[in-house]
Amino acid sequence: MSPFLFWFFALLMLGFGVSVVINRNPVASALSLVASFLCLAALFVGLNAFFIAVIQVLVYAGAVMVLFLFIIMLLDLRAEQRRRFNLVALGGGTLVTLGLVAELASVLNRFPLGRNPFPPLQGSAVDDVREVGMTLFSTHNLPFQITGVLILVATIGVVVLSKRELN
Repeated sequence: MSPFLFWFFALLMLGFGVSVVINRNPVASALSLVASFLCLAALFVGLNAFFIAVIQVLVYAGAVMVLFLFIIMLLDLRAEQRRRFNLVALGGGTLVTLGLVAELASVLNRFPLGRNPFPPLQGSAVDDVREVGMTLFSTHNLPFQITGVLILVATIGVVVLSKRELN
């Protein structure tokens, strides 16, 4: 991966991470988290870890975030009200952040091996995706199916329990 693409996706991921915390609307915050997960998957692709990138998109950006959005919309959460800044907390948080950045810079400057490029990984003859798929659908097929049924039952239970009675 070129350094430009690495820094582009890394900064984009950090920007969306900050957006998760700063957003007052829970749905916008969850969607920012999805975008952050997608940028992380792009970084995995840059490391030639294609399987981890696909799992990142399918499991985290797909299933987990759909579950989060389902819960947010089920609970009918509203945007948080704006409140005044607490200057003492803001100053303390700024001091802690500056201290962390100074400590991180100090450690990185004393670590000479961190300046060397990482050697390229050797490709293996074993196809990881095929092995995971064969293991999942042969040896672990029954637990895989049971987990799917449990998730379906849990989803139905949440819908039934959250149903409001109309008078």
